[in-house]
Amino acid sequence: MSFSELSVRRARAGDLDAIVELERGSLTAPHWAASVYAGIVERDVASQRSLFVAEKGGEVVGFAVGAMQPDGVGELESVVVAAAAQRAGIGRALCGAVIGWCRERGVREMRLEVRAGSGGAIILYEGLGFVEVGRRRGYYSGPEEDAVLMRHKLQ
Repeated sequence: MSFSELSVRRARAGDLDAIVELERGSLTAPHWAASVYAGIVERDVASQRSLFVAEKGGEVVGFAVGAMQPDGVGELESVVVAAAAQRAGIGRALCGAVIGWCRERGVREMRLEVRAGSGGAIILYEGLGFVEVGRRRGYYSGPEEDAVLMRHKLQ
């Protein structure tokens, strides 16, 4: 897939079914109620959370959620890419959209947590400038895994 075929944009209400379907199809994604995604989409641009989708050929193939924490730190809360579309730069593009959204709001540091067994995701995040700063032992269940805590200082 080339980037010219890929579009990353803010999610709209019409994307919600595809977002929930992608999330439910991912074993490692945080599983939130559909109303959480709807609430993010319904808020205005000044909201403290944002939801982006990646679209190819009119189909939603991934999404990412970002948040601004009360301390002014940005958080990459969730990134999901359809299994058939992985390793094509979609996750990187979605992360870039969230980081850009946070940067526009004055964020100087991003944080995230990821399953220790998600080697591909960890490599992606390291490639974006995130570094491991700690672990939460046994944080995830089904299967039990450590959470790797990562941070990225923005310029």
